[in-house]
Amino acid sequence: MAPTPDNMLHVFDLDGTLADTAGDLMGTLDYIMVQEGFATTPLDDARSLLGAGARALIVRALAAQDESVSPQRLEDMFQRFLAHYETRIADDSRLYPGVVEALDALAARGGFFAVCTNKIERPAKLLLEKLGIADRFAFICGQDTFGVAKPDPTPLLRTIEAAGGAPGRAIMIGDSKTDIATARAAGVPSIAVDFGYTDRPVIEYGPDRIISHFSELAAAAEEFY
Repeated sequence: MAPTPDNMLHVFDLDGTLADTAGDLMGTLDYIMVQEGFATTPLDDARSLLGAGARALIVRALAAQDESVSPQRLEDMFQRFLAHYETRIADDSRLYPGVVEALDALAARGGFFAVCTNKIERPAKLLLEKLGIADRFAFICGQDTFGVAKPDPTPLLRTIEAAGGAPGRAIMIGDSKTDIATARAAGVPSIAVDFGYTDRPVIEYGPDRIISHFSELAAAAEEFY
């Protein structure tokens, strides 16, 4: 039976929430930066650089080196980033432990799922396919799907609508200030994972609940049912 708006819709961020993608993203960043004559970026910097999409990743990595480029050069770097990233999109990326089991547990009580990410839609879908869970989501929204990115609440609200849900019966699960701010602006409760990509502890951003492993998600979500 198809879910109805009375069922709880769980909307997930992708990078740093459902999957640890830092290896492939930072590897792609290094490939582009070296081509452009810049230094590589330590993988340990991923937590503070990731989370706002590939274009922002490039800008942040350049700023960390006290560098910047023209808008035209940035766009060229961004397009080459996307092309190269797709060639290695799941070489080093993995679902976080317990994701599949958490989806099964939530689905057993009638929950259904969507993704709202600042990743571009095409690689987001490709990554989820490679990781074997794309078919679990009623809708997958990328940064370019609606022409606006998180923390604007528009992509979250339109993802909820496109998935067949209702804002009053939805939860946002993410890993960063951006996800928490998006949920708050949309009037949707938020659950934050504390193992994702953020340069400051997520508790500082005031999510409604925090989990440290996906085995905790069903119990945390239960409070909003």
